[in-house]
Amino acid sequence: LSLVAQFCCGFFVILILGNFWFLAVLYLLWLYLDWETPCTGGRRSQWVRSWTVWKYFREYFPIHLIKTSDLSPNHNYLLGFHPHGVLVAGAFGNFCTSSSFKNLFPGLTPYLHIMPIWFGCPFFREYIMSAGMVSASKESVSYVLDNKGGGHASVIVIGGAEESLNAHPGSLTLNILNRKGFIKMALKHGAHLVPVFSFGENELFKQVPNPKGSRLRNVQEKLQKIMGFALPLFHARGIFQYSFGLIPYRQPIHTVVGSPIPVKQNLNPTTEEIEQLHALYLQKLRTLFEEHKRNYGVPEHKSLIFE
Repeated sequence: LSLVAQFCCGFFVILILGNFWFLAVLYLLWLYLDWETPCTGGRRSQWVRSWTVWKYFREYFPIHLIKTSDLSPNHNYLLGFHPHGVLVAGAFGNFCTSSSFKNLFPGLTPYLHIMPIWFGCPFFREYIMSAGMVSASKESVSYVLDNKGGGHASVIVIGGAEESLNAHPGSLTLNILNRKGFIKMALKHGAHLVPVFSFGENELFKQVPNPKGSRLRNVQEKLQKIMGFALPLFHARGIFQYSFGLIPYRQPIHTVVGSPIPVKQNLNPTTEEIEQLHALYLQKLRTLFEEHKRNYGVPEHKSLIFE
């Protein structure tokens, strides 16, 4: 996504510096008038979501979506996606393209929430909204979950950009202990919570060693606080060779959607109520992982680490 964003920004600069500056001015006017759209459900396009390239994208790894329980379209859901990984390939492949989601969960419309900063990128914002991505702001999540008829599913990568710095092959560390905003949103809207674990997400790239406390990790964490997104230093394979490059390894991704945790609407949840539901969510997430890990190559002795 970042490469596409750079291309779009470069194209916009060319318009400004070239003989088409008036097109850039018109687009800036459109950007001003359309600024709130990423927070009001976006503007998805089934045509974009059905591009043939996404079929090849899913088959490259390949990406699989596994259903463990029915999700009634009469409710709204908040799906917590784990882990972030470097690419978030499972989230994009399953929720932003015409994957098997529609067949497995009929009547549900998924919205993948991403950092608001991406919607400030000219042209790129149109592309990601057409794929079904919306802002991760509170206003945006509220808009999706406030659908009175049900049938909406907010997909939030709970660990955020910070968690991408832990995306090493074999890593099972999740940044979640202090992330409780999604719990509060679920309570306020009565949205059922659904843990989602994507096996293989951390195996797509090799990241430069950056243990906590190291000079590299300290720099990455400072940049993440300043810019809002992390900069993991990673590599994988090339196009015609397998030793070095930026193309992800062909490792299968199995995104397992857990059973819903019923949530009653509570417009003013107390800290205790948030903590209690958060603890239950962690318990259900760990159970989901333990029940499926042996099916997807995770050693029996390894378990999730919550930070």
